[in-house]
This record gives sequence, structure tokens and C-alpha cells, in this order.
Amino acid sequence: MSVNEHKRPTWDEYFMEVAHAVAKRATCDRGRSGCVIAKNKQILVTGYVGSAAGLPHCDEVGHQMKTVTHEDGHQSQHCVRTTHAEQNAIVQAAKIGIAIKNATLYCKMTPCTVCARMIINAGIKRVVCEKKYHAGEESEIMFRKVGIELDYFEEEFEKYDNQ
Repeated sequence: MSVNEHKRPTWDEYFMEVAHAVAKRATCDRGRSGCVIAKNKQILVTGYVGSAAGLPHCDEVGHQMKTVTHEDGHQSQHCVRTTHAEQNAIVQAAKIGIAIKNATLYCKMTPCTVCARMIINAGIKRVVCEKKYHAGEESEIMFRKVGIELDYFEEEFEKYDNQ
């Protein structure tokens, strides 16, 4: 490729780049991520990690950490002040009346189980993630069971402190 040649991104690359731009609005530094829901090569709605409208953000007042004890006995820390990017995108679609059935959702990592159930119930048919989530196996199983296509840009795992 010559110096002046432009490499046009694939649609998946393009929508993931938009998700990166959307993530810049996120208000929790533990999980700055964005989400794009698209259909027929058209962006329908976006969402980012942030507190519910009118409530304080982590960037303003700090994290609201909760400790979760898992079946194997290990504990992990989670910030519960904010709503996940996938949840915010789905809720935004409902709020403004945008149908997302049969759409594709683009996000930073494998959705958590709550987001996965929302994605399933919203009728989304494909999920594209940049990386895997260390605790994403249950979501992967759910997606397989219901026939949602799941694709990754990278097979690496996204890691958080205190997971």
C-alpha cells in the first residue's frame, strides 16, 4: 500500500471505532466503555457507562463499591453507581422509540450476565466485542443457547483490579 492509500475500515471496525468515541463520555474510570447498536449499516443508538440521569457520577463523587462473594469463595469488588454501556444503549432505544430487534451490538468486552439477558430480550441477533470479559463464560453460553452470534476482535481478556 502506498503512503497515500487509505485503508477503509470494515463495518465492524467502523462501528467499534464509534463505540470508542462514545466511551469518552463514560463517567466511571473502572470501566470506561461505550456501546453502539447498528442495523443495516446504520447506527441506531449509542450508550456509555454512566450514572442514571440526575444522579451523581463516579468522576464527581467517587465509586460506590460493593463486594461480591462467588460460589468458589473468592471475592471481587464492583462499582454499582453506574449503568453499563449496553444497558444504557438498550434503554436509550426504548426511551426514544427505536426498534433494535435483529440489530448488532458493539461493545468493549463480553457483556455481563445482566446485559446478556437484556440483549437476548431486546431481540439483538449479533454481538461484537473488542475483548473477552474474565467472567463472561455464562453470557457466552446464554448467547449460544438462543442463537446470538458472538464475535471478538481479540481473544485477550479485559482485566479489572479486584476482580
